[in-house]
Amino acid sequence: MPTYIQGRLSRRLPELTDEVRRGTPRRITEYGEEILHRPCRPVSEFGAARWGALIDDMFTTMWIAEGCGLAANQVDVDAQLFVYDLTDEHGDRHVGHAFNPRIETLTALFGTQPGTEGCLSVPGANAPLPRPARASLHAQDLEGHPFTLDATGYLARCLIHETQHLAGTLYVDHLAPRARTTALDHSARNRAEILSRCANREHQLSRLADHSTPGTAS
Repeated sequence: MPTYIQGRLSRRLPELTDEVRRGTPRRITEYGEEILHRPCRPVSEFGAARWGALIDDMFTTMWIAEGCGLAANQVDVDAQLFVYDLTDEHGDRHVGHAFNPRIETLTALFGTQPGTEGCLSVPGANAPLPRPARASLHAQDLEGHPFTLDATGYLARCLIHETQHLAGTLYVDHLAPRARTTALDHSARNRAEILSRCANREHQLSRLADHSTPGTAS
């Protein structure tokens, strides 16, 4: 399948990228924790020495939790940064990171897309939520270089979701009160099972990493 790293067509990556293999799992913050419900601080200093280890940890944590995107405040870090690794509806894999993201949508021209959305910070729940069908991400990379990533479909949904995380908004905040209550109730019932599955994946990670081929994503 085609693989895009930071929006650019690249060589195919193994499931376990170098970042996943290097990183250390972190606790994922959950709905109700203060850091998830306020805007994160913009990043002004860049470079691998400052951010490389965190990016690795975020990719590792996201893989263990079987997520497609993860924002810094979901690992209790107050910074405008998210990572993503997903396969879209066309079978293309998209991997990367974004600092200081800003989303531009053209809903008036391209409309919205239906879909069901979940969140690692609301484990074990999901709900229908329309999103813009197309979006342009304007952000900076690890070295502070600006870039733009045009996205449609599932990738657009993920980029919007993660950018809104850094503004202090979770997907459940867009739901009607009854739907939000239902999602949170489902999360409360399913949380223990999800955390147990994550613990099992964390246990398996070292064995899988030992038998994987290195490949860098970010």
